[in-house]
Amino acid sequence: MSGLIAELQWRGLIHTIMPGTEEQLEKEMTTGYCGFDPTADSLHVGSLVPIILLMHMQRHGHKPIALVGGATGMIGDPTGKSAERNLLDEETLDKFVKGIHAQLERFLDFDPSKPNAAVMVNNYDWMKDFSFIDFARTVGKHITVNYMMAKDSVKSRLGADSTVGMSFTEFTYQLIQGYDFLHLYRTMNAKLQFGGSDQWGNITTGTELIRRVDQGEGFAFTCPLTTKSDGTKFGKSEGGENVWLDKNRTSPYKFYQFWLNQTDEDSEKYIKIYTFLSQGEINELIEKHRTEPHLRHLQKKLAEEITTLVHGKEELENAIKASEVLFGKSTTEDLMSLNAETFLAVFEGVPQASISKSELTEGINIVDALSEKSGFLSSKSEARRDLKANAISINKEKVGEEFSLTEKDLISGQYILLQKGKKNYFILIAE
Repeated sequence: MSGLIAELQWRGLIHTIMPGTEEQLEKEMTTGYCGFDPTADSLHVGSLVPIILLMHMQRHGHKPIALVGGATGMIGDPTGKSAERNLLDEETLDKFVKGIHAQLERFLDFDPSKPNAAVMVNNYDWMKDFSFIDFARTVGKHITVNYMMAKDSVKSRLGADSTVGMSFTEFTYQLIQGYDFLHLYRTMNAKLQFGGSDQWGNITTGTELIRRVDQGEGFAFTCPLTTKSDGTKFGKSEGGENVWLDKNRTSPYKFYQFWLNQTDEDSEKYIKIYTFLSQGEINELIEKHRTEPHLRHLQKKLAEEITTLVHGKEELENAIKASEVLFGKSTTEDLMSLNAETFLAVFEGVPQASISKSELTEGINIVDALSEKSGFLSSKSEARRDLKANAISINKEKVGEEFSLTEKDLISGQYILLQKGKKNYFILIAE
């Protein structure tokens, strides 16, 4: 149970900490929570840090609560926003909450027989029947407007530079988040809340409510917001898209490649934040990487650990195989072993054409397949010329003019990869 804060500090996961927090965590099993904003039916890599913090809590013997903000999600947190967020309807919100619930179950142990079993809660459950009058009496009475105005998230939106302002709806956000802490303190003995450094104002409103309303004591810490070494925001792919934890939104192959493509400097930081490797293992790995940076030891280990954590060992192996297919010295056997999702992720954007599966029973001559059947090459004469030059591969294997495509060439029962030279690909889809 001891050493949680020390562990998080060397990993670079502590930004601000309330006095007494470490002592509380050393004293007894403590129930602590952090919130997840339901803005989609999947979390993305920006949510990995709070997930990992909950995992560290549980591994150190404490009880983690994952709070999905069904109620606060209907309002929108003003923190770090220059404009007000669109409000979600109840049906959409319910779908998002269920998606997030399912994902969180992969990371935490929810076995109720264990004293520190993880719990998931939705603040909509206790806020939906809370009348405005009751809220004003129970919560609003205890927090002054002066206190709320002093928060950075409010000041930045009401300052001279702001042309948007802030609605009353968003202004009350910190009170609702504060009440969450008070409610969990009362009903589940939650004494700790944590989140990103931009949440400090909202979190401390909760500790203040606990102090003023119940004369109790709440504790808090925040972690730094993850950035890249160049100061830009972390969590998006090179194309500017979110990197999701749902494999249907971001394939395990693309997820693996995202981590593999981090810089040396960022990888040294991220290996501490996003993995559970020990301090000794990490220091040894960093040293090894500095000696042989061209071998990218850090990036490979980082990508392996996080892909396994999020998607499992089997998907990691698929992602590694897929990377070898595209960038390494892979075999036809490696390519044929890819599942459909991984294959399509690897060759996303590659031109495609459909053929009838029944034609493969008798076989399709390679010259026809390359030209009129697919349009990959402009003519039969070009196809013959490239075949004679040994420039054509089917599923990564060189072929000649005598070759015919059959069902045995299908990858995942549906695809055939045509290739001219090293980088010119085409996919045949058998339907």
